[in-house]
Amino acid sequence: MENERTQDTAGQPVGGGRADPATETFVAHRNLLFTVAYEMLGSAADAEDVLQETWLRWVGVDLGSVRDQRAYLVRIATRQALSRLRTLGRRKESYVGPWLPAPLLTAPDVAEDVELADSVSMAMLLVLETLSPVERAVFVLREVFDLGYDEIAEAVDKSPAAVRQIAHRARAHVAARRPRGVVSPAETRHALDAFQRAAATGDLQGLLDILAPDVVFLGDGGGIKQALQQPVVGADKVARLLAAGLNRATTAALRLAQVNGCPALVLRLDGEIDTVVAVRVDDGLITGLYAVRNPEKLSHMGQETALRR
Repeated sequence: MENERTQDTAGQPVGGGRADPATETFVAHRNLLFTVAYEMLGSAADAEDVLQETWLRWVGVDLGSVRDQRAYLVRIATRQALSRLRTLGRRKESYVGPWLPAPLLTAPDVAEDVELADSVSMAMLLVLETLSPVERAVFVLREVFDLGYDEIAEAVDKSPAAVRQIAHRARAHVAARRPRGVVSPAETRHALDAFQRAAATGDLQGLLDILAPDVVFLGDGGGIKQALQQPVVGADKVARLLAAGLNRATTAALRLAQVNGCPALVLRLDGEIDTVVAVRVDDGLITGLYAVRNPEKLSHMGQETALRR
């Protein structure tokens, strides 16, 4: 007989009716758990798998013995994400071309939480990729979710003293590599509007006007779709690349969307999402362009996802 607590992939009880306490608690914290997993993994599909694994372990827990159910769920999700992160690291070693996080359509209210939007931005997720799995977990739980050292220690199986050292090391590592600062959605949107107009018309000078001199373009096709194998650096090179590559994109096909908490461009061809271009803006100029074309990473682009701290 099927377990009454079985859920569908959306995290809702199967068969209707009132959910039991375990289900109610899981659903109440589902968005938080997804955000933790996504920030650790950079993949919505893998974050969803972590949620399923977390649920399967959660239903076997004696709730009466759990003092803090939220902390307990975060601990389960973190451990599952750590295990998956180590596996993904081995896969990335053989990945074709640059690896970029899977873009995630986000609800507009995510952008209102500037710190959260910055923490899930493409630029920040790429910085987090340079951390070890445990460093990444500690950084995300401490700096993004403000968990206590004792809670984090239980989640990563380290002593609180060790977690403090790891947090200090990870913080310094990220500070040396992180984007220049938190950018307002309004500033990004203004730059993207100008970029969209120039890209849709192939206006080379218009592109040069909005690109920073040291702008970096990264493309991720995963060996499935055509994409550059190396980063392109410099306004002139990036502008010419964009003018040539986007000459087939019409105004109707190139649209703004909320991706990873910030405005981004979504290119549709024949009604299907072909490319998602996440953009980093500093001081009114575009400093980073992250073009994801790998269809496996675009499969979660059909619906908004709530991200919460």
